[in-house]
This record gives sequence, C-alpha cells and structure tokens, in this order.
Amino acid sequence: MSKIVATLFAGLFATSVFAQTPAATSTAATTPEAKAEKKEAKAEAKHDKKVAKADAKADKAAVKADKAADKADAKLEKADAKAEKAAEKADAKVEKTTEKAEAKADKVAAKAEAQHK
Repeated sequence: MSKIVATLFAGLFATSVFAQTPAATSTAATTPEAKAEKKEAKAEAKHDKKVAKADAKADKAAVKADKAADKADAKLEKADAKAEKAAEKADAKVEKTTEKAEAKADKVAAKAEAQHK
C-alpha cells in the first residue's frame, strides 16, 4: 500500500508542473498598432529635438547680434565723444584767435587815435 501512495504522490507532483498557467507573453508590444505608436513617438521625439536645436541656434544668433549691436553702439558713442571734444577744441581755438584779433584791432585803433591827436 505504501507503494501505491508513493506513486500517487509522485504522480501528483509530476502533474502539478503542467497544471500551472504559463507566464503571459507580451503580445501587446508586437501588435502593428503598438509598433506604429512606438514609431510615431520616436519620430515626434526626433522632431522635438530638431526644433529645440533650431531654437537654441536662433537664440545663439540673437545673442550674437545683440552683442554686435552693443559693440557698434559703443563705437558710435566713442566717436561722438571724440567729435564733440574736437568741436570744443576747435571752438576754443576760434575764440582764442578772435580774442587775439580783437586785441590787435583795439591796439591798432588805439595807436591810430594816438597819432591823430
């Protein structure tokens, strides 16, 4: 009797392996719709990356243009200051020359008056 019980237990254990349900395989990932969605997501990510890269390039160009404009403004201000300084210097020279000429004219006029008296 113990041989029969041992055989029953052995048979029970042997069939228990086949009674288990197999693990579910991932069939959803291999469906054409899932593949299309995955492809679409990949394409969208690639597009977003290109757009971001183009935006970064445009931003970089804008910064470069701003720097160039600032540099040009600084040069213009420097040139204006230089021109203003030159104009002031020229005005001072003209004023000095005019004063000398007036002083000379006054001196000549005083000399001429002294001779007439």
